[in-house]
Amino acid sequence: MKFSLSWLKQYLETDASLEDIALKLNAIGLEVEGIEDPAAKLAGFRVAKVLTADKHPQADKLQVLTVDTGEGVLQVVCGAPNARAGLVGVLGLAGATVPANGMVLKVAAVRGVESNGMMCSTRELELGEDHDGIIELPEDAPVGTPFADYHGADPVIEVAITPNRPDCMGVYGIARDLAAAGLGTLKPIEVLDIAGSFPCPVEVRTDDAEGCPAFYGRVIKGVKNGPSPQWLQDRLKAAGQRPISALVDATNYLMLAYGRPAHAYDLAKLSGAVVARRAKDGETVVALNEKTYTLDAEMTVIADDSGVHDIAGIMGGEHSGCGEETTDVLLEIAYFDPERIAKTGRKLNLTSDARSRFERGIDPNFLDTGLDHLTKLIQTLCGGEASQPVRSGAAPSTPKIVHFDPALTEKLGGVAIEPAEQQRILESLGFAVVGQEAGFDKAWAVTVPGWRPDVDGAPDIVEEVVRIHGLDKVASVALPRVDGVARPTATPTQALERRVRRAAAARGLHEAVTWSFLPSAEADAFAEGNGALWTLANPISEDMKVMRPSLLPGLLMAAKRNLDRGAASLRLFELGRRYLRGEGGASDERLALGFVLAGEKVARGWATGKAAMFDAYDAKAEVTALLAEAGAPVEKLQVMGEAGSQFHPGQSATLRLGPKNVLARFGMLHPAVAKQFDIEGPVAIAEIYLDAIPGKKGAPTFARTRYAPPALQAVTRDYAFLVPAELPAGDLVRMVAGADKVNIVSARLFDDFRGTGVPEGQKSLALEVTLQPLEKSYKEEDLKAISDKVTAAAAKLGAVLRG
Repeated sequence: MKFSLSWLKQYLETDASLEDIALKLNAIGLEVEGIEDPAAKLAGFRVAKVLTADKHPQADKLQVLTVDTGEGVLQVVCGAPNARAGLVGVLGLAGATVPANGMVLKVAAVRGVESNGMMCSTRELELGEDHDGIIELPEDAPVGTPFADYHGADPVIEVAITPNRPDCMGVYGIARDLAAAGLGTLKPIEVLDIAGSFPCPVEVRTDDAEGCPAFYGRVIKGVKNGPSPQWLQDRLKAAGQRPISALVDATNYLMLAYGRPAHAYDLAKLSGAVVARRAKDGETVVALNEKTYTLDAEMTVIADDSGVHDIAGIMGGEHSGCGEETTDVLLEIAYFDPERIAKTGRKLNLTSDARSRFERGIDPNFLDTGLDHLTKLIQTLCGGEASQPVRSGAAPSTPKIVHFDPALTEKLGGVAIEPAEQQRILESLGFAVVGQEAGFDKAWAVTVPGWRPDVDGAPDIVEEVVRIHGLDKVASVALPRVDGVARPTATPTQALERRVRRAAAARGLHEAVTWSFLPSAEADAFAEGNGALWTLANPISEDMKVMRPSLLPGLLMAAKRNLDRGAASLRLFELGRRYLRGEGGASDERLALGFVLAGEKVARGWATGKAAMFDAYDAKAEVTALLAEAGAPVEKLQVMGEAGSQFHPGQSATLRLGPKNVLARFGMLHPAVAKQFDIEGPVAIAEIYLDAIPGKKGAPTFARTRYAPPALQAVTRDYAFLVPAELPAGDLVRMVAGADKVNIVSARLFDDFRGTGVPEGQKSLALEVTLQPLEKSYKEEDLKAISDKVTAAAAKLGAVLRG
């Protein structure tokens, strides 16, 4: 929200400086984003009079002027066609900066003639679009006066308005807040009663009581449209609005002054009754932005017998707007349902100043007042005779009453404020306060003004009181702390995230942080097995339309960008949430870790030869290590297939704890998916589902464990088994390790042989089994008994001990 200082002072009687106003705005929650001071921009420019104008000796289109600056006479070269002796204009002195282009003026020779500055046009000073000649001021303009003082240097303040403050979407609301904070006196809104001199010739009604509860209007005949006066144009420009015509500027002025949007129709372009109604599916309208919008039955429109003229509360239609030929106008001022306006704007992807106010909520009690003020302004600017107002429907008028105990301010706000001061603050903001007893030391009944739809309960009242009293007056108080050793503040999930993130970084993976939103095509590529996708109704862009079902698409897109920029080796990981649709469309966020290994695992070298690329076993090694760090029972995990269509079917697998609980999937990226992401070369990928890791049983304890090395030396035995070729080696290792849990402490695979001596359809797996005696050394019969258990366990998988 932007406004000029003079506009603010139209409603606020104050002697406060610009700096004091800015500080107070920040203090009461209206953050000042910037202050534009024209005086600083126009420094170095002054009112000057041309004494003589002679032809330049070296250029036909240039003149050499002698200019009276009030402090002496300077020579200036000028090419403006209207430069002449006796003209009073604006001279930019050496050292001044031209606002339009940032050029710093200096003394220089122009075609051999010295020039000591520049006579300026309105465009060069950003005061208009005229560039055909230099500025011509009245003859009595005081020569030598700084032009900023002569023109009127009106500072412009820009504040950020939060969505819960629709009352400050107008300058008057900002003035009200400043007055409540003690920075002046708020001037009351003038009470007008423009009855009208003839019945309104147009029927105005609402047929959509839900979307448009109230629709008011009146006709003004005999207006003369044209440019609005300079004071009005200056205020609109200060607010970032482009002046259009007196009729249009008047409606914009009402909106910016009081936060009350309105609209003016050219009466000659209307036919029949003007009605607020639901749109029909497929109806179209060409809006003021010259774009055509297709409507549906959930939208409210303003229409007549010929069709739709206005997307209600958002934007008017192009063909019914006011122009220079307009002589009769219909003024429309209405109350629209905020939720309906917001939904319509999102569907049409259409924003406007009117929408930003209606969807936040405007004052339903400002209809008649707003219509009268708009009527008076138009009659002042354009003349004309007003009809009697027409009112259809009624805006919500039941006041909201909040029961409030003034003691709650200290309890919630942390600052003690006298009840009388609280009452003053609330009443200065427009709240009506009624207490149960004199002195107001008990519960109050606070009536909320219509311009504050954001106030719902007692905590909101506390916020208003503390905000105006001064947030800087709230003492800083440390939170209470329990005596003794501080307890951990991280949740188990947060602790798991930290542990796994550090482990991944320690293993040489580089963390990436990608968007939680994806393009549709990339999200669809990883949708299989993850359920329905979450597609946003109002995305930031088409490239951020779907919430990610997996971390891998974002990582692959990041890998693609880095590979395109010459990266030879990539080890990227990300820890975050993936977003799935649960039963009934419920949202489901699941914690996961994904990583991508692309490019060279080992660079080429004299000892290794060619560069080695990543493979599925590299992905499995990382997955196993990270799962172990996360607390998963990796020794019990089963390697199974069905990693997903995104993985190479012969070079991928899943790690499961039981047949259904998938803890991770890993392997090589499918060539078709690699082509879709435009990635060349082999890429190993993996995704770990941290939410699927079972939690540890029992409460955490600080008990210390002591480990003493065994007194007896361990014994190792090697076994070679013939097994079916399709049997996963991990299944055999797990079966052997569990054959004798008392004596066998570990089992590992050290050879996988397929060739001469091994029957077709089989393979030879060699395992090293470590045995640990406890109380006494093994005897031969002990070792034979353990070996029998090992071979018997392996036989359950079809394994036969090789001779």
